[in-house]
Amino acid sequence: MRVLIVRLSSMGDLVHALPAVTDAASAHPTIQFDWAVDETFSDVPSWHPAVHRIIRCPPRRKIGDFVQSWISGRFAEFSRQIQETRYDLIIDLQGDFKGAIVSRLANGVHAGYDAKSVREWGAQFAYQNQYFVARKQHAIARMRQLMAQAISYPIPNSDPNYGMDCARLPKVSFSIAAPYLVFIHSTSWESKCWPGSYWRVLTQMAIHAGFSVVLPWGSPKERERAEFIANEQDRAFVLPNFSISEKAAIIANAKGTVGCDTGLSHIAAALRIPSVALYGATDPAWVGTVGKNQKQIVSGFECVFCHQRKCRYTKTALTPACLTEITPEQVWDALQAVMQAG
Repeated sequence: MRVLIVRLSSMGDLVHALPAVTDAASAHPTIQFDWAVDETFSDVPSWHPAVHRIIRCPPRRKIGDFVQSWISGRFAEFSRQIQETRYDLIIDLQGDFKGAIVSRLANGVHAGYDAKSVREWGAQFAYQNQYFVARKQHAIARMRQLMAQAISYPIPNSDPNYGMDCARLPKVSFSIAAPYLVFIHSTSWESKCWPGSYWRVLTQMAIHAGFSVVLPWGSPKERERAEFIANEQDRAFVLPNFSISEKAAIIANAKGTVGCDTGLSHIAAALRIPSVALYGATDPAWVGTVGKNQKQIVSGFECVFCHQRKCRYTKTALTPACLTEITPEQVWDALQAVMQAG
């Protein structure tokens, strides 16, 4: 059986889709999966041994991205690749218009969420086979349930198994004094970023306890933040411009991580690294880190779970206001507890 998965982005959502692949491969070992994914995050599906082929979609977060990929011919090449195989089943795990459009490019029977389940109403018209999946659940549970219904096997009651094969991660040439922690300090949402001054205090605590601290980044702004945190602190290391797989390899050998709600934090959870994740603007009930040795610290602020990309609360000097209530001391105590338990 040849199945195409459509789940384009983001990094955390792709990690959340991995347990559904593990479930299906366990129920039907002969299934061969292909995966259509945003090329920016195409490393993630490659970590799962059940994924045979990765079809990389040009980034389409903005109209300009689509126009550029169309002019350059990259979108035409993507369309050619996705159409060259006739699939027994095409499963859109995304449930929005982007996912629906990409899934319709492929040849085969299309499956996805029904009208009550899709993220963007109207996407369901792209699917011949539509399935109800309750919305108020964690993203991992929703994708596992959709996959089970689409391929016809019992929905597992087991804990999520991400199926990551660490042997597929690259060998990284970067000297770090062990033992080390990874502090995942930035994300594209400003509302999910713990203040840089708090990260500096936490880094000082970690170094005083005998750890090195590793600071990954993914954009020039994030690199500036990492350099601010590491400035004049021995044993604080700003990573080079590593790929997602190289960052995952660094995380895989860490003693622990602290992170905001972002993709690398979910990679740490998938790798079962003892970790603490900080939540304010987003709700861990729907998008929290899931796995062994994971701890979420949730702000008790008045406008918590606002789901706004930028903090609009103006009564505090530091932003995001919700995360300023979470202190470095609180985070350090939580991290020590999960590392001891792990």
